Amino acid sequence: MDDQSYQFFGGTAYLGLLDNKDYIELFKEGIDRYGLNNGTSRTNNVQLGIYAEAEKFMASRFGFEDAVLLSSGYLAAQVAVKSLVENRSVFYAPGAHPSLWRAEDPKVGLSFSAWKTEVIDKINNSSESDFVIISNAIDNLTPELFDFSDFQHIEGNKNVLLILDDSHGIGVLNKNSLSTDLRVLRSIGNIEIVVLASLAKGLGTDAGVVMGNAATLEKIREHPIYMGASPSSPAALYALVHGNRIYESAFDKLHQNIDIAKALFSKLEGYHNIPNFPVFTSHDPNLYRYLVQHRVLISSFPYPLPTSPLLNRIVISALHEESDISQLAEVLMSQHRLKL
Repeated sequence: MDDQSYQFFGGTAYLGLLDNKDYIELFKEGIDRYGLNNGTSRTNNVQLGIYAEAEKFMASRFGFEDAVLLSSGYLAAQVAVKSLVENRSVFYAPGAHPSLWRAEDPKVGLSFSAWKTEVIDKINNSSESDFVIISNAIDNLTPELFDFSDFQHIEGNKNVLLILDDSHGIGVLNKNSLSTDLRVLRSIGNIEIVVLASLAKGLGTDAGVVMGNAATLEKIREHPIYMGASPSSPAALYALVHGNRIYESAFDKLHQNIDIAKALFSKLEGYHNIPNFPVFTSHDPNLYRYLVQHRVLISSFPYPLPTSPLLNRIVISALHEESDISQLAEVLMSQHRLKL
């Protein structure tokens, strides 16, 4: 800006695939094979095989029976909710992303822990038998990783569909895996899990995915949103399917950078992060302005309400080098000394 270079520590491209030269070459290969886009619906009588190949790849990669791909995470969330919640009582978690809303903001004011206790109690004491629980898997803003294992205490005569949005955690916290451990719940017969995600965050793909049991996902394939929406770029899906080596290398680099940042930021007060996630938050109202003066840009906005204090998010990515993170740490230390 104004011929000045700035360091960028914001956004959600955690693995840096948007500017990874090898990944871009794969995308170009996909363009050479399939062209720029595919302007037909997924129910057209002529189909490109890369879509079915990519869905099979995603299901296998993240441990599900089946997967459905759409052109965005927002559409993936909307089609999952609108096709699967009918004739069931619905419980929304606090902070559920707007793409998961059926209509208006459900406005859940409890902490996640208190909300879990309340939902389990309501389900166990209800005369109804079929329920849907809808939640983010991770709160990427504060940040917080949610634990769903307490839902194992829901009684066995209650049928529960758990819909989780893992847009900010899939493939980021854990290599080729979801952000949260669902093994306990997946072993329980009366709880079914559907996971959806935007792939435009860590995985660098303009697409959305829904993963779950084949019979459940067939309902999604029959929904007008899936049938009517144009799909994501076949070239992008080609890169997704063939780019796992590049992804794994970027994952390793990201987690090296996270460890570097944690070590350098450890002497600073007022910064919060969770294990394996590349976001450090601060409520210091002067932080953004101070960093801009030192040509560093971070994400900074009021949260959770427009009247709330500024929530500052420092985001580390696989594109950063150790020198970038060290430079940021020096700037933060200088501000820390000024405050002292």
